[in-house]
Amino acid sequence: MECKKVVLVTGASTGMGRATVRFLARQGFRVIAATRSPESFTDLSNGNVTALAFDITDPKSVRSAFEHIDRLDILVNNAGYGLVSTVEDMDETEMLEQFNVNVFGLLRVTKYAIPLMRKGGGGVIINISSFLGKIGLPLLTMYNATKYAVEGVTDSLRYELADFNIRVHSILPGFFDTQFARSNLVTNEKTFSDHSPYAGMVSKLAPQIVEQINHGNDADEVARLIYRIIEDENFPARVTAGEKASKFIPMRKELSDEDFERRVREYYGI
Repeated sequence: MECKKVVLVTGASTGMGRATVRFLARQGFRVIAATRSPESFTDLSNGNVTALAFDITDPKSVRSAFEHIDRLDILVNNAGYGLVSTVEDMDETEMLEQFNVNVFGLLRVTKYAIPLMRKGGGGVIINISSFLGKIGLPLLTMYNATKYAVEGVTDSLRYELADFNIRVHSILPGFFDTQFARSNLVTNEKTFSDHSPYAGMVSKLAPQIVEQINHGNDADEVARLIYRIIEDENFPARVTAGEKASKFIPMRKELSDEDFERRVREYYGI
C-alpha cells in the first residue's frame, strides 16, 4: 500500500491555509496543520489532519515542532500578515515583526523542512507570496518588501535545491475573500489618524483595499492551485491567482515603470 504524502501547511487556522488543509486532506494527503490554535481544528479532526502547535516567530517552537515530524513531502509556507502604515509612522517593532513573520518565519520552517525532504528523495516547497511581491502600493511598503523578499527566496532556492529533487514555487494571489482584511491587517494608529499628513491618501486607498479583499476570490482557488503544483512536476516556477493578480502582473511586465505607476494611480485615484 502506497504511503500517503505528508504536507505541512503554516498559517493553517484561517483563509487559504485552512482551505488548503481541508482540500488536500480530501485528496488523501496526510496534512499537518501548523497553527498557534490547535483547538480550532476540532471540526477537521480525522485520520488525514493533525493540528500541530507551531509559532513560526519563535525558533524554539519551530525546532520543537519538527521533532514531531519524521517525514515531509510538501511544505506550504502560507503564514503571514500585512502591516498598513507609512514608512514615516512605523516603529522598529512593527518593521521587525513584519519581516519576522513573513520572511524569517518562512525561512525558519524551510530550514527544517529541507533535510527531511532530502532524506526522502525530494519534495515540493510552495511559498504563498502576493502580487504585491512584484508591484508596490502605498501604505503597504513593509508588506510589499516582505513579499518581494519571498520572491527572491523562491528564485534562489530553486537553484539551491534542484540537485535534491526539491521543487520550489511561489503563488502570487491578488485579493481573496479570507480573514485577511478582518484579522490579518495590522494598522498603524498614526497613519490612520485624522490629523495625519497622509489622511487624504488613507481615506481614498484603505477602503478600496479592504473592499477588494472582502469581495475577492474564494480561498479554495488557491487550495486547488496548490494541488496542481504538487501533482505537476513541470509546473512553472510561479503563478498568479485571482483577478487582481492576473490583471496587474502582466501589465507590470508590459509597461515601463513610469507608465505602470500612472496606471495604478489612475486605478486607485491616488
